Amino acid sequence: MSTVLVTGGTGFVGSHCILQLLEAGNVVHTTLRNLDRADDVQAMMRRGGLADDKLRDLHFFEADLLKNDGWAEAAAGCDYVLHVASPFPLNNPKDENDLIVPAREGALRVLRAARGAGARRVVLTSSFAAIGYGHVKQHKPFTESDWTNTQGADVTPYVKSKTLAEKAAWDYVKSSENGGALELVTVNPVGIFGPVLSNDYASSIAIVQKMLSGGMPFCPKLSFGVVDVRDVADLHLRAMEAPRAGGERYLAVADDCMSLQQIAKILKAKMGEKAAKVQTGTVPNWLLHLMAPFNPELKGILPQLGKVRRSSGAKARATLLWRPRSGEEAVVATAESLLALQS
Repeated sequence: MSTVLVTGGTGFVGSHCILQLLEAGNVVHTTLRNLDRADDVQAMMRRGGLADDKLRDLHFFEADLLKNDGWAEAAAGCDYVLHVASPFPLNNPKDENDLIVPAREGALRVLRAARGAGARRVVLTSSFAAIGYGHVKQHKPFTESDWTNTQGADVTPYVKSKTLAEKAAWDYVKSSENGGALELVTVNPVGIFGPVLSNDYASSIAIVQKMLSGGMPFCPKLSFGVVDVRDVADLHLRAMEAPRAGGERYLAVADDCMSLQQIAKILKAKMGEKAAKVQTGTVPNWLLHLMAPFNPELKGILPQLGKVRRSSGAKARATLLWRPRSGEEAVVATAESLLALQS
């Protein structure tokens, strides 16, 4: 049994990490920007099937990525830290620093707290955003050896924030003056789907929610890798515990890329009448360019239209024996859990 700090306990990935850690018998510290959300996290654990007696091993601490207060207390006595918390907006902010600063400074703040507490290892939730953007078109899958070019034309503030935050984290631990014996591992997920435990879910989940509600009248020609949140959490735990994982990056991707149209067709095929409002038609890219000036959400996706960025999860499979669910299963689980929340 270990004591583990998970940052961002109300988040989509963070809540599943907490759930799996508690199920495995660990003690968990988690941070919230407001301790009033503690009851919400406990409710999420129960929705995930956790027995009430396991909740006694869950402890809450108030901390904000933009402030020093609370981090030393949250990390005290922890063997490991899973730094999951990071903003992921539906729309791009007016100022990119609204994302970059909390992501980069927050990562460094957590690393300093982990080092001060004598933690063995930090597992940082990075993203495929730090790997596969800003490049000329390539046919081979992206791997952990690739880095996003932050000067690329298709680099959004979110993509830039994840890249700069991960690079800052690696620079920190590689500095003997700062990192010392602290180890770092990063997990770089693609689009995360799977069962939601509350209405506080990731932007990727909003895609399925919009499809089910009829709020997506057509499918833009967007494609991305897919992975189930349960498998992302599992990879965090494997990266935390495996001796060979120290100093490594791990792409979390289940299958080849999936288009929005494929996701819509899966929902139609698997969800029956519950997917009656899902639309499977596509729309020409030129029409979206005409519509974008009147729709900020469309404007944000223009650089990604028609691009297919394949990636490989072979490293995690081979070295950590990671066995993710299929992308189809992740999409169906998303829909089922969203409908269950409404009932």
